[in-house]
Amino acid sequence: MALVNPHGGGSLRPLLLEGEALIAELARASSLPKVKVGSREKGDIVMMGQGGFTPLDGFMSHADWQGVCDGMKMASGLFWPIPITLSTDQATADGIKVAGDVALIDPDDGSILATMKVTEKYSIDKAHECATVFKTTDLEHPGVKMVMEQGEINLAGPIKVLSLGGFPETYGELLMSPKQTRALFESYGWSKVAAFQTRNPMHRSHEYLAKVAIETCDGVLIHSLLGNLKPGDIPADVRSEAIGTLIENYFVKKTVIQAGYPLDMRYAGPREALLHALFRQNYGCSHLIVGRDHAGVGSYYGPFDAHHIFDELPRGALETQALKIDWTFWCYKCGGMASARTCPHGEADRLLLSGTKLRKMLSEGGDVPAEFSRPEVLEVLRAYYASLAEHEKVEVKLSGHSAR
Repeated sequence: MALVNPHGGGSLRPLLLEGEALIAELARASSLPKVKVGSREKGDIVMMGQGGFTPLDGFMSHADWQGVCDGMKMASGLFWPIPITLSTDQATADGIKVAGDVALIDPDDGSILATMKVTEKYSIDKAHECATVFKTTDLEHPGVKMVMEQGEINLAGPIKVLSLGGFPETYGELLMSPKQTRALFESYGWSKVAAFQTRNPMHRSHEYLAKVAIETCDGVLIHSLLGNLKPGDIPADVRSEAIGTLIENYFVKKTVIQAGYPLDMRYAGPREALLHALFRQNYGCSHLIVGRDHAGVGSYYGPFDAHHIFDELPRGALETQALKIDWTFWCYKCGGMASARTCPHGEADRLLLSGTKLRKMLSEGGDVPAEFSRPEVLEVLRAYYASLAEHEKVEVKLSGHSAR
């Protein structure tokens, strides 16, 4: 059997230029008007550069934005669950001509990420985007806050990607393109591949989800977010080390691949679950593991809203399917990991596991039950939290000196 097709039914469309074309476009870009992008937009550009957002050729028009917000499809009819847009301030937009080109600037180091032919300038109803995509306009929601703080004017048009924004230099082999993951899957003889989405180190519940998938699929891609998170989340390098330790000690060889992707979290819950499935299709995954509160934050979404939204998709919208798994936990009576579908016992016998709980225990220096996380993983995470505590001590000491 073959791997799933890229989204849209065609071939992968990486937008990153190479060789002579890259050299020529970089030279041309230096004289173009410059637009500094935000962190979310940088991740989207890098994703398009690698082909992860196939078949997009750039940032969405107003008609695309409206269609995606209201019906999860672009003006062309292509299924897409979350707007991929680029915004700027009014003054910058006033200096840009429609049909003209601009250079898109990395917010971190000021280098040129991409060039863009501006086909449209438009404003949006930000509250409408938030209400449709996030199901809330509450500014406490990090995704809502991100949208409400973006520039007043959106720029639409195709892009040519000139740089992957430092991700390869920072993450090395962990940053794999869809072309690379597909080649690796094929070399292993995999065709039925489940993606496990994570922004956290993997605790026992996550391990259980991945192993359930391995029982029915050829293998699992543990696909870790490398872009920006919310405060308090564990950085990607620590997370990847912890995941690598877990794979080395507790998984059969060549049943799991760890990789990363360059997006920021949007925390859009059900809609983001659909986006996760869409771009995993481009990476070659036939299934996406969807557990409790996938891509959620706070209490904005029901625990299984991300399950239900897959049932509402029109036929043919996505090839990649949801592998839906119920609430998982350690059951003392069962003597192991279980789910609400497999364990008949009550709450008193269950230890509920979550990344939030684990971070709280570690940050407070408390004991972590053996049923919660593997000891090798805890060793990595405790070292990280110890370094944070040491850093805080140094800062307090320095601030004390400066106050004298």
